[in-house]
Amino acid sequence: MRSRRVRTGTVAVLALALLGVSDGALARGDRKAARVEVKPVAKPYRDRVELARFITEVAERRALDPQWLREQLADARQAPRVAELIMPAAAGTAKNWAAYRERFIEPRRIAAGVGFWQAHADTLQRAETEFGVPAEIVVGILGVETFFGRMMGGFRVVDALATLSFDFPRGRSDRSDFFRSELEELLMLAHREGIRADGIRGSFAGAIGWPQFMPGSINRYALDYDGDGHIDLRESIADSIGSVAHFLQQHGWQRGQPTHFEVEPPTERLELATLLAPDIEPRFSAAQMQALGARLEPAAQGFAGALALVQVENGDAPPSHVAGTQNFYVVTRYNRSSYYALAVITLGEAVRNALGAASGIEAAAASPLSDKQPTRRP
Repeated sequence: MRSRRVRTGTVAVLALALLGVSDGALARGDRKAARVEVKPVAKPYRDRVELARFITEVAERRALDPQWLREQLADARQAPRVAELIMPAAAGTAKNWAAYRERFIEPRRIAAGVGFWQAHADTLQRAETEFGVPAEIVVGILGVETFFGRMMGGFRVVDALATLSFDFPRGRSDRSDFFRSELEELLMLAHREGIRADGIRGSFAGAIGWPQFMPGSINRYALDYDGDGHIDLRESIADSIGSVAHFLQQHGWQRGQPTHFEVEPPTERLELATLLAPDIEPRFSAAQMQALGARLEPAAQGFAGALALVQVENGDAPPSHVAGTQNFYVVTRYNRSSYYALAVITLGEAVRNALGAASGIEAAAASPLSDKQPTRRP
């Protein structure tokens, strides 16, 4: 059985892809992919009145020993870098799906995805059978989130969450209440697993492991998918695969439904505005979309479910569109961004296609009927 102690070795830090505080957006990790271990900094919280009040409230609410809570948080420290990284991008930064796509759908990540799928095909198939979520969606999420475990973040999660709980920076919408709830969830996770809260590392926003779950999502959706009696999203790939599939299934994934269809948007501004008004939430039937001037691919014209006209910007170039289904919307529950969802879906498809091509080459090479002859060397 593997050790339950959370490793604190050198890790790579993943770039923050899009703004917004959610399991996926927060899960993105750090802006630079430098392989460094982020050390705790000065200004411990142990003498702060806010922390003492927090401990009292959590002890009463969760029936936990106040002394145990004080010990878990005794070395929690303010991390100025966390406050810097949580800030939004500079005003005027244009969204660009084409540029965003290039960051994630690239040869190294696709090759890593093929290797990951080959190594964990049985677990991916088991999760697909159990939860109805295709393997390529799980692969796409793990590839976008942490480059298949290469970039899980090097911050002590207790420092990140304490900083955002008690010293949330000015200049953006205050989310300190959210982060205090996640700090509480971190303590519950540590208590259940019998580990120290200050030994867990993750992103600057407190997200953990291969799938970059926030502590609350770990407590609500993560699974012990390898059956060893513990949930460990940093060390267990099986737990990570099962937990991602379970998260999507719990958020409404529809077995066998596509994520999106090709669509040409209407040319009339009023009709376009009507279709874009619900954003990524599917509200229109195929017939309604077509009545409003959208041109759907044949497979979508008879689709029985609701659709959304999803628009992503391409900088100065014209925007791109897809007709998103309920399953597209579910991917955005992981990270509330259509750019993120498209990246996950596109990366998963690219890995699946590359895996199929690699399997075909291997099969052809192994077949006695293959017409390919080995190259003769002089």
